Amino acid sequence: MKFVRGNAVPVGWGVLVVLLWVFPAFWYTRTESGQGQQWFEERTDVRGWTFEEVPVAESAERALVADTVFNGEFVNDETAHKVMAFSARRLKEDMNEIGLFVHTPDRCWTEAGWKIVPVQPETTTIELGGREITFERRVFDFRGQKELVYFSGLIGGQTLPYRLDHNLSVAMRYQLNKEAGSVAGTSARSQDERFWKRIWESFTSRRKITGSKQFIRVSVPVQGEVDDEDRILADFVRDWLG
Repeated sequence: MKFVRGNAVPVGWGVLVVLLWVFPAFWYTRTESGQGQQWFEERTDVRGWTFEEVPVAESAERALVADTVFNGEFVNDETAHKVMAFSARRLKEDMNEIGLFVHTPDRCWTEAGWKIVPVQPETTTIELGGREITFERRVFDFRGQKELVYFSGLIGGQTLPYRLDHNLSVAMRYQLNKEAGSVAGTSARSQDERFWKRIWESFTSRRKITGSKQFIRVSVPVQGEVDDEDRILADFVRDWLG
């Protein structure tokens, strides 16, 4: 049989394309051991809190492309503290749509005029239903009004194998130099170390970075020492989702 050299290149490219297409389905198959696929159920009847639904802006809903959205304000019956609680779920991800985890406060809140106030630690862990959930922890400021924010998520009904801090570095650069609006764009994110770290962590853990997702965000105004607000949010999240 004769080997036709001219056909080698297109055949080689064809094999490569097939391998790249099949590889994710083969590689990203691991799940967190000991965990089932369980989503958080948002409650409105949290003891000691009064709930009021807050409609999500139509423009925000279009951007989220979520199957279900929960958004509302909880007011503590004794202390009058107000907690904003948000949850969005997307049961199936479309590669032509913006990812649900793109819309973290690091990006959306800073673009809306809020400033990130550096605070440590950047994360906190809360046990929910027997699972340790890592929440990103931020303090934002808008004209003197400060807000403590926790946000996290699930993928495939399981805990994340990576942090949701992929927008943090870009957001810090954006607020330092708002005139250079492109720093919040795609090119800046594609060159950001935190962005690629999330891709790498997903690869090494063999857990999907795309797929069905749930995004959770809670926030409370900061009235004094942030430690007080930390306790408020942690206790609230346990009662709301636990």
